[in-house]
Amino acid sequence: MVRKPAVAFQFYPGEPQVLKKNIESMVKDKAPRQDAIAIIAPHAGYIYSGKVAGSIYSAVNIPDNIILLGPNHTGLGERVAIMSEGQWEMPFGRVNINQELAHLLIEESHTFSDDSTAHVKEHSLEVQLPFIFHFNPKASVVPITITHLSYRECEELGKAIANVIREYRDKVLIAVSSDMNHYESDVVTRKKDKKAIDKILSLNPKGLLETVSDENISMCGIIPATIALVAAKELGAKKAELIDYATSGDTSGDHEHVVGYAGILIK
Repeated sequence: MVRKPAVAFQFYPGEPQVLKKNIESMVKDKAPRQDAIAIIAPHAGYIYSGKVAGSIYSAVNIPDNIILLGPNHTGLGERVAIMSEGQWEMPFGRVNINQELAHLLIEESHTFSDDSTAHVKEHSLEVQLPFIFHFNPKASVVPITITHLSYRECEELGKAIANVIREYRDKVLIAVSSDMNHYESDVVTRKKDKKAIDKILSLNPKGLLETVSDENISMCGIIPATIALVAAKELGAKKAELIDYATSGDTSGDHEHVVGYAGILIK
């Protein structure tokens, strides 16, 4: 199965050469990179969030195996949907799905569903691929979209992912796709986002989920981020760093209705 691009020419340029120049303008190819257990990167249109995405991808070594966790914006498909085989097409070419890793995850937890329907129109994972391909054209991915889950379910999935990564023969990176607070003023969004980011930086998954709920922070990838934090701690994470942060107002000039974007590295 080949999953066709859903948001090329909308969220990012669809022509290969234009996209290449666009990516090159947003990344730092000569920046020092470090190993990470997980990263968090935004998924808006590149004109708004591309600089932050470029910053986080420029800061990390991209291995050959990536578990991509993102929110399900469309409502299609299963609650926790893995596309377990095939390829994802994009302007640069095709990215392979790591079938072995996908099936290991499905075997590890019954909460994972083998379901490609959830991925057909979803943008949150697709927009990560050009950045991944730029730094490692050989990288394979396991695409997973997630709807709302309880903290107990997040904990179970995080531990399942950690178990699979621990036993896998090769390096695996967890990449979370998430924007931060949506459609409030720049001032309010930055205050709210700081509260959520502080919980991530303190490696506190339960605190992150509770803070986002209690403070009414509309972070769309909160469940993927919580799962990734649980997994990272299971895998021995000791530190998280905020690599970059911006809001859409920095680009649009509209500071009354912005979206926040954070690039975070967990190691």
